[in-house]
Amino acid sequence: MNLYAVRAIYLFELARTWRTLLQSIATPVISTSLYFVVFGAAIGASMNQVHGVSYGAFIVPGLIMLALLTESISNASFGIYMPRYAGTIYEVLSAPISPLEIVIGYVGAAATKSVILGLVILLTAGLFVDFEIAHPVWMLIYLVLTAFTFSLFGFIIGIWADGWEKLQVVPALIVTPLTFLGGSFYSISMLPEVWQTITLFNPVVYLISAFRWTFYGVADVNVWLSFGMTVVFLLACLGVVSWMFKSGYRLKN
Repeated sequence: MNLYAVRAIYLFELARTWRTLLQSIATPVISTSLYFVVFGAAIGASMNQVHGVSYGAFIVPGLIMLALLTESISNASFGIYMPRYAGTIYEVLSAPISPLEIVIGYVGAAATKSVILGLVILLTAGLFVDFEIAHPVWMLIYLVLTAFTFSLFGFIIGIWADGWEKLQVVPALIVTPLTFLGGSFYSISMLPEVWQTITLFNPVVYLISAFRWTFYGVADVNVWLSFGMTVVFLLACLGVVSWMFKSGYRLKN
C-alpha cells in the first residue's frame, strides 16, 4: 500500500473543502436549518407525535440523510471529474499507485467531508429541536458506511459523466426525489397500504429507516435488512469501479 500517494490525494481533496467552506459546508447547513425552522418549529408545533417522537425530532435523521446522500455524491463525482476534465488524471494513472489506492484517496476524502457535514448538521439540529440518540455507536457506524457507499457511487458518476450537466443529473433528478419520497418527513406507516407497498421499492426508505432507528429505536422496515442492502450496494459499487479501472472506461481515452 502506497500510503504516501493515498495521503497526497486525500489531503489535496480535503484542502479543496477548506478553500470552499461556503459552498461545501455553510450552504447545505443553512439549507437544512431552513427545513428545521419550517417543518420542525413551525409545522411540527401543530402536529402530533410520530412513533412517540415529536415531529421536529422525527425529521432530524431524514434531513441528515438527505444532506449526506447529495453531498457524498456531489463531492466524490466532482473530485474525480475535475482531473479528467483538466487532463491531470493521466498523471495519477501513470504514477506508481494502484487503482485501490486512488479510490481510497478520492472516496475517503469525499466520505470524510460528508461525515463532517452530517455531524455539523446534527449539532445544528440541537439548536432547533430536542432529540436523543438511542444507539450512538451504531449511528456513527451507519453514518460512515452510508457516506462511504454513496461517495463511491459518486465516484462512479464522476467517471461516467462526460459533461458538467451529467454530474447533476443523478443527484438532482433521482437521489433527491427518492430521498423526499423515502420517509424523510414522514413515516411510511402513515401512508395508505397500497402506497406503503410501492414505497418499499424505494431504496432510500431503507437508509432513512435504519438511520432513524439509531436515534429513536423505531424503524419502518427491518433494521438488519436495511444494513444488508447498504452493504450489498457498497459491494456493487466496488465491482463497478473495479471494472472501470480494468477496462479503462473513460479514464484512458
